[in-house]
Amino acid sequence: MAETNFRPKYISFDVYGTLINFDIDPTTRRLLDGRISEDQWPEFKRQFRGYRFDEVLGDYKPYEQILQDSFDRVCKRWGIGPTEGAGAAFADAVRGWVAHDDVPAPLKLMGDNYKLVALSNADDSFLDISIPKLGAEFHAVLTAEQAQAYKPRYQAFEYMLDTLNAKPEDFLHISSHTRYDVHPMHDLGFRNLVLLDRGYDPVTTGYDMFSVKSLDEINKHLGL
Repeated sequence: MAETNFRPKYISFDVYGTLINFDIDPTTRRLLDGRISEDQWPEFKRQFRGYRFDEVLGDYKPYEQILQDSFDRVCKRWGIGPTEGAGAAFADAVRGWVAHDDVPAPLKLMGDNYKLVALSNADDSFLDISIPKLGAEFHAVLTAEQAQAYKPRYQAFEYMLDTLNAKPEDFLHISSHTRYDVHPMHDLGFRNLVLLDRGYDPVTTGYDMFSVKSLDEINKHLGL
């Protein structure tokens, strides 16, 4: 990616967190309803994130159920009983999330010059709402529901390759998540990997990963 003459066949993206602002905290706080202290919040938030990751490692189930089960599991660890309807509340929140402010303009420029592909850890119904908020045309919108597997499972990435009849070297992939995207994709032979740093994961070396702070930086490397 450091080479400005690289021209991928596809530019693929993670969606939630990378392009859409993953604004889960307000709903989490509302559902907790004061059952933990403010001092405990950072650790609860960190553990909830971990349980969401762990939940997607198994067999496919709808995204709303992923959210319900991960919240119930972290709450159990904290001695808090299950919260009926938490999954539905989180799902409603996801549908309302909007694009990061720095996304629409550079993404449209990118989409005017390259085929964009979304590979998202959610169901079709969520992407039907979220993708139009991004302001760019996508060649393909691929979901965990279609693949019957969530990232980081290889099946999700294999679904993208099979659907597009493509090879790993055909892609420039952009994500704000190392564990969900960068690490498994590197395992599968993807080498043009960009971490769009939004503070979710530590910025490290290795994995043929190129770190940027904005899509504008990527467009410059693409000569746009």
